[in-house]
Amino acid sequence: MIIGIDIGSTTTKAILLKNGKVTKKLKTKAADAVTSATGAFGKMIVENEIGMPEIEQIMITGAGATKIDGNLFGIPTKKVSEISAIGTGGMFLSGQDNIVIVNVGTGTAIIEARKDKITHLGGSGVGGGTILGLAKSLLSLSDFKDLMELAGSGDLAQVDLLLEDIMGKDFSFLNKKNTASNFGKMLDTAGSEDIALGILNLVYQVIGIISVFAARSRNINRVIVTGSGSHNPLGQKILSEISDLYSVIFDYPDDAEYTTAIGAGLLSAEH
Repeated sequence: MIIGIDIGSTTTKAILLKNGKVTKKLKTKAADAVTSATGAFGKMIVENEIGMPEIEQIMITGAGATKIDGNLFGIPTKKVSEISAIGTGGMFLSGQDNIVIVNVGTGTAIIEARKDKITHLGGSGVGGGTILGLAKSLLSLSDFKDLMELAGSGDLAQVDLLLEDIMGKDFSFLNKKNTASNFGKMLDTAGSEDIALGILNLVYQVIGIISVFAARSRNINRVIVTGSGSHNPLGQKILSEISDLYSVIFDYPDDAEYTTAIGAGLLSAEH
């Protein structure tokens, strides 16, 4: 058995890999990388009644992996590149070996994954951390679920400057209801729900557009969305609107938020 652990800046994810298949997965949170990694490992083996001798190797990746040296609990522990883990996990979950992956976490990373090479194309500091930071500043909200509940009844026309506000009609391939400027209108009548939706729209539009540009630069018309932000229903709706505009398909594989941990576990065969 192999345990793959993705130690993120806010959340740590762990998976159990047995005979090349993901059999268990979990998430934990802790104040520091060591506590988070050991906590995830401990939770995995205790909850699933796994004996320590059954674990062949622990594979760690993510921002927090740099703070861990040596083996955990006497079990061979290896660090792997987060980019390699995302690419490997993305190919495994999508069943494709020539893809562009957008990994939405605290920030956003874009990777081209091919069977023979995994390349970091770039990314953005705009991601889940941006959503939570703006929500805290603008709405005094720290809970993501509360933000999503608010945003569900929001009206973008209250906060975003739309094309129809400027031109009154469609322009080029753009619909008049498309955003011309995020938060460019901000009416006095805008409520908390409108601002909440505006925050999500801002972040996912940025993610969607840079993903489209990256995919087109590689002559690929499909983007695999992974990471913690991949399963956000409003985010997916915003990305689907971008998909309609630019004819680039966004796919959301099962277990997409565990992509990096899965990729780390799969890379054990190379170490």
